[in-house]
Amino acid sequence: MMNATAEILKTKIESFSPETLEAFAKMVESFEINNRPAIPQFQLDEVLYRIQFHNENPATKLDFYKNISELKKNCA
Repeated sequence: MMNATAEILKTKIESFSPETLEAFAKMVESFEINNRPAIPQFQLDEVLYRIQFHNENPATKLDFYKNISELKKNCA
């Protein structure tokens, strides 16, 4: 299950634009700091849902940066 999930994420990450990939990399780096509060699962789910929806509907606007800002606030 974990390997399948990792492969799905890898495929999705490989399709990110350079800007989205940079934002995602910064978000992942923030997870590596142990003294940060946990990000609510509903926010993580919302970001993943929007990425999946946009991948299936590429003509839609990907409102990803707003979510990144919200996640950063919670990690501050």
